[in-house]
Amino acid sequence: MPQTTHFKSMKASMASPDFVISDFAKMERPGVLHVAFEVLDRFRQSHQRLPRPWNEEDTNEFLRLFKEVNEGHPARVEEADEKLLKLFSFVCCGDVCPMQAVIGGISAQEVMKACSGKFQPIHQWFYFDATECLHTDPLSTKPPETTFQSEQQRYQSQIAIFGKDFQDKLARQNYFVVGAGAIGCELLKNLSMMGVSCGGGTVYVTDMDTIEKSNLNRQFLFRPWDVQKVKSDVAAAASKKMNPHFHVVAHQNRVGSETEHVYDDGFFEKLDAVANALDNIDARMYMDRRCVYYRKPLLESGTLGTKGNVQVVIPHLTESYSSSQDPPEKSIPICTLKNFPNAIEHTLQWARDMFEGVFTQPADSAQQYLSDPQRYLERTVKLGGSQPFEELNTLKRALVDERPRLFEDCVNWARKHFEANFNNQIRQLLFNFPPDQLTSSGVPFWSGPKRCPHHVVFDVSIPLHVDYVFAAANLKAEMYGIPQNRDRAAVSSMASAVAVVEFTPRAGVTIHVNDSEAEASSNHGGTDHDDLESVAKSLPSMEQLKGTVIRPLSFEKDDDSNLHMDFIVACSNLRAENYDIPPADKHKSKLIAGRIIPAIATTTSLVVGLVCLELYKLAQGHMKLEMYKNGFVNLALPFFGFSEPILAPKKKYGETEWTLWDCFNVTGDITLQEFLDHFKNEHGLQVSMVTQGVCIIFSPFMEKEKAQSRLAMKMTDIVEEVSKKKIPSHEGALVFEICCEDEEGEDIDVPYVRYALKKPQRSSACSLS
Repeated sequence: MPQTTHFKSMKASMASPDFVISDFAKMERPGVLHVAFEVLDRFRQSHQRLPRPWNEEDTNEFLRLFKEVNEGHPARVEEADEKLLKLFSFVCCGDVCPMQAVIGGISAQEVMKACSGKFQPIHQWFYFDATECLHTDPLSTKPPETTFQSEQQRYQSQIAIFGKDFQDKLARQNYFVVGAGAIGCELLKNLSMMGVSCGGGTVYVTDMDTIEKSNLNRQFLFRPWDVQKVKSDVAAAASKKMNPHFHVVAHQNRVGSETEHVYDDGFFEKLDAVANALDNIDARMYMDRRCVYYRKPLLESGTLGTKGNVQVVIPHLTESYSSSQDPPEKSIPICTLKNFPNAIEHTLQWARDMFEGVFTQPADSAQQYLSDPQRYLERTVKLGGSQPFEELNTLKRALVDERPRLFEDCVNWARKHFEANFNNQIRQLLFNFPPDQLTSSGVPFWSGPKRCPHHVVFDVSIPLHVDYVFAAANLKAEMYGIPQNRDRAAVSSMASAVAVVEFTPRAGVTIHVNDSEAEASSNHGGTDHDDLESVAKSLPSMEQLKGTVIRPLSFEKDDDSNLHMDFIVACSNLRAENYDIPPADKHKSKLIAGRIIPAIATTTSLVVGLVCLELYKLAQGHMKLEMYKNGFVNLALPFFGFSEPILAPKKKYGETEWTLWDCFNVTGDITLQEFLDHFKNEHGLQVSMVTQGVCIIFSPFMEKEKAQSRLAMKMTDIVEEVSKKKIPSHEGALVFEICCEDEEGEDIDVPYVRYALKKPQRSSACSLS
């Protein structure tokens, strides 16, 4: 509903201002700053310049003018904060890139509001300060005025605020920027402009993605000629061009367990902090765990359209990113996805699930089986309900029933897969629930959100039908290491020659109408041991499977050449055709399937500006919680909220307090018995269980003989025996989780154990011995 917003004139609003409050710990400041900026204008008119940096004479003149103006001002401040006014005068001629980014992002969004009439404008004054970025107690420990003067023209405006020594400190900083998308580009630009890592330090940036055309409207370091190039390489080169002294190193790695040999102890130990520029929760939580482990500050941020947030994580002071999480997104009911979709979002999610279920999960299971058949089968039979039977059937299809030998087999499979999903399944559904079906209350079954479907007959002359077979067949071939065929005409010819058996709906097939029915059926379902054994015996021997190539495909939406999105779009739109749902083109499908809300340049600028203000504080070495600010903004409302980070919760065992930042530090390769004795003698803790990852090292329910034999073994030997693999050479330490009892036999929470394999490079790695 359109609204008409009325504003006071400039003259009226100067006299009677309306403020948008952003920080309730600074509620008195907008009024003081409102008058202070008017005084600054008077000072400029009188002296034809701004107050000199950290100059006492100019500051005294500024304070005199403030008292004079404030006395007769309609918006008079009763109790002006003299400390704030002094700081205002000391730094007002300075200029810093992060503050420009914050105010610039907000101002640009206000211009867009005025042009478009969309979103609520600021009503009517907004003042923002970040005096916490200055060194602790800057007035009582003010260095000489010459400290804030420099011949370095590039950084002069920043030195005017922080001084030359701090500028040198910024130049020596080592940062790890994870991601080179919208936030990553803005971060690199700001770091370059601020002089971070421009004199002895290094910024490492990693991103495995390549640039696509749709990135160009929000990831401003990229240009049309950069499309298909690696994001991190281009972003690093562009930011270095802005400042030739900027020392940035680009990597093309995904952060995760598979790259821990790259981002190892040596890499993290030299870092001053990490700045995340990621677009998914899993990667954020992984980097959070790494920062907690290595005791490194983390600058976390994210945007969602006009919304943005910033979180600063400080070792031994604040909680971590993973300590609190947003509530999970509302999921689409399974039965809606499976049988009763009514929106394109439903069909796209169904297509994503289809991709995982066809090209990822079966190959994952096959790889596990091929690497260790006995262990795979032992683990599978322990699964609950009907899962063991389903898992083994999936494995059998991957290795026997649906295993192609030639590309023609892949086309044959794809054509039959089309028939099963878009024809047979729908005909069975309509057999169970005919179009004229009535519910027990006499209401048409196919009404409300339930759309009555119709089956699709394959026609090689319809592009969408060929799209599906073409993408599915080539993905199947890639999965089995078979050479692909990107000749669309050839694939069409093969598909038209496939003989398809006419489908006849069967009586007795159960189709669940809602999730509660499906869950009840799942809970009551069991696995017949004979059936399970029969499937297991039908699997080929390892000799027969020798040389088998099968690899899971990991969905990647941004590579237009891999056919992943081609499959998703065709699959979703065929499903949409079944249910008369309007289809979606590739671009829209990519946004929905990738759960992407495009970044807005204004929000990105604001959020990264806030991140870099926190970076100043980290470089200052602040260890007081009140000096840092977490930020939550929504430019559409508009809303700006800043608050202190949350303290790391404290726990206790005995008389010892600890937080998530603490751990037990054990060095030297000792036996399990020595390990247990260490905790009993040094900490008064009776260790009842020891685990390492998913491996159980020691437990009370372990066979007596096995437990006894392990007591004399080295901890590293036990890990290698249980995990059945060597400890990687890059591993500097192992992490053990221990369950403990105190001297009274009560279960207690204790930190994890960092078991050093090499001599620790820093004594601060762990705070408990």
